[in-house]
Amino acid sequence: MKTVTIGVDIGGTSTKYGLVDMEGNILAEGAIPTQEHADIHLFLKDLNANIQHAIRSVTIPIDIKGLGVGAPNGNYYKGTIEDAPNLRWPGIIPIVDLFRQFFDMPIALTNDANAAAIGEMVYGGARDLKDFIVITLGTGLGSGIVVNGHLIYGHDGFAGEIGHTRVSRNGRMCGCGRKGCLETYVSATGIKRTVFELLAKSNAASELREISYENLTAKMITDAADNGDPLALEAFEFTGKILGFALADSVAYTSPKAIFLFGGLALAGDYIFKPTRKHFEKNLFSVYKNKISILPSGLTKKSAAVLGASALICNELNLSTVSTY
Repeated sequence: MKTVTIGVDIGGTSTKYGLVDMEGNILAEGAIPTQEHADIHLFLKDLNANIQHAIRSVTIPIDIKGLGVGAPNGNYYKGTIEDAPNLRWPGIIPIVDLFRQFFDMPIALTNDANAAAIGEMVYGGARDLKDFIVITLGTGLGSGIVVNGHLIYGHDGFAGEIGHTRVSRNGRMCGCGRKGCLETYVSATGIKRTVFELLAKSNAASELREISYENLTAKMITDAADNGDPLALEAFEFTGKILGFALADSVAYTSPKAIFLFGGLALAGDYIFKPTRKHFEKNLFSVYKNKISILPSGLTKKSAAVLGASALICNELNLSTVSTY
């Protein structure tokens, strides 16, 4: 019988889940829209139905040991999601307790970006590193910070929210209620806002003018850049400049060996990596220059957050796959 865990990644747009064995193989997986249900109980009921279907689809005997969850503003200590700006459910949600209505097994929760960082450390490009940062570029911007082989949680479970460091005092309004947070500029949502600001300021021809804000995606902006669209290229340059500047400040706290970019926006490749690296090095304190790599995730073809959430519960249960964590 194969030992497996369940990994769940609650994202701002979609919620992914998977059954993961101790070698990091995903035996079954799927996703549901996160924002479809305004009621958290209906969301979890739908999610449970899909996970149960995935469990039944596995054709070999399995022993499910536990469930790990990555979620925005997930509090590892309390098992709660607290005031997540990119989710429909306000306030403090006792998500672990709610999951226990459906799953009679050990359950652990962490921030979704922390889960991605664990996945990177266990299965991805950070397997030989003890000091690194993972930046997730999805609906918002998440971050997981690892120092000496351990995730940084802080005294309250909310350390390392780089996406909510402010890059402009009177900048764009953020879902958290403040202005100028990094994620309002550097995320799938942020680059969309940049595109529409550029469209408003310029009469230059662009294929993006024919797309509504609601329908525009980061991939469409990448496709336009592939076609040489000047406005799309300018949007990536602007986004990379802000990200590079912010990352140059962030390394002063932990001096990581590498920074990994993960998520839909990171799939733009050189369009986002080149300006980010350029402005990162330009703004670094001299003692850090030419020491820190900015790399794509080693899990670009897998669900890093699902694997990380799975690795989280393995660690809680002292299962062997996360012996390095």
